[in-house]
Amino acid sequence: MSALETIALEATSSSLTLRPVAKWRGIRVLAWKNDVLYGCRGYKPLRLPVPPGEISAAALQWQPVADFHPTGWRNLTSRLPLAARLMRDGFHALAIPELRRSRDGGSNPAKAGDPTLIAAVPGAIVTKSSGSQEFRVTHKISRGTRPLHFACLPDGSIYWGEYFDNRDRNEVSIYASADLGESWHVAYTFPAGAIRHVHNVVYDPWSDCLWILTGDEDSECKVLRSSRDLRSVEVVLSGSQQTRAVAAIPMPDALYLSTDTPFEANHVLRLDRNGIISPQASLSGSSIFGCRVGESLFFSTMVEPSATNPTREVHLVGSYDQKNWQVLARWRKDVWPMHFFQYGNAILPDGENATNYLATTTIAVEHDDMVTTLWEVTATKPNVLSPGRMP
Repeated sequence: MSALETIALEATSSSLTLRPVAKWRGIRVLAWKNDVLYGCRGYKPLRLPVPPGEISAAALQWQPVADFHPTGWRNLTSRLPLAARLMRDGFHALAIPELRRSRDGGSNPAKAGDPTLIAAVPGAIVTKSSGSQEFRVTHKISRGTRPLHFACLPDGSIYWGEYFDNRDRNEVSIYASADLGESWHVAYTFPAGAIRHVHNVVYDPWSDCLWILTGDEDSECKVLRSSRDLRSVEVVLSGSQQTRAVAAIPMPDALYLSTDTPFEANHVLRLDRNGIISPQASLSGSSIFGCRVGESLFFSTMVEPSATNPTREVHLVGSYDQKNWQVLARWRKDVWPMHFFQYGNAILPDGENATNYLATTTIAVEHDDMVTTLWEVTATKPNVLSPGRMP
């Protein structure tokens, strides 16, 4: 499968330059594994090896990964762009754990190019074991349709939190797998009335802990820090729409968050290792995706109009130094009603990215609905004058 076309738009800031390398229509990005980008075309998972050095669109080839057989009617709706948007078809999150369990109980690295993959599809968690060519349902989701994200730990453990409407504010659980997605168990449960649902669980390698993000009403909006086994969970931030987040990026000095609220102005926030929170940038709307490329951080916004956030534009914002943030690209929401056909958004992949390329998938926007773009990221450090020298 080759690139459909290259694009010529270039977004430049004082510290970051994004040069589009290629774009593909109908592909959604899911996660990086070092220098391999994983995505999907409907229910067909794909991988894109990204070679080092300067690349061209012609050199990039998406490859099939494995088979998955959804319910019969979803085979049809997933092939029709508007029907797929209406039914929320396809793969929506992907985990690529580091380790593979051996029969003697030890751990061995998965074969290169053939890792275990765990994915979220409507109504289920599905797993492709290393050496297999097919995804199998390993957990049926009884409440809601799917989690928003997975968390992978260095020992191969995987976590995800329940995300469902929960109008009655029933208890909400975080699920875990210790056998690379073969089985799942409840690892932690929030009591009834504590939260509405779990937005995300994020592993922080610098503090060797988990961050748990919840919503949606003020008292339910929490940023919690947990031990890796979830036996110790403490509230770090809570109590307002400014503690309502989905996307979080751990860095050595701090945790960077983007707020996700239709009721107030949204921001990029910095939570330092001493627990001090500070706003870093204003956002045009709610944000549920963030990622890291080298030392540069990126968040996207979605079109979820409200009295406070009336914009009809999706923005991609980024920063090289985590101090100066710029809008690097923007797309306008298309004409289709968002209640049925999704909010305008720019999806950013999870996982560890060892390249200098940023991948985005735009959805429900003019001209670029369900289009994946690969951008080359160039970071330019500002000039620093030596003491005593005049410009």
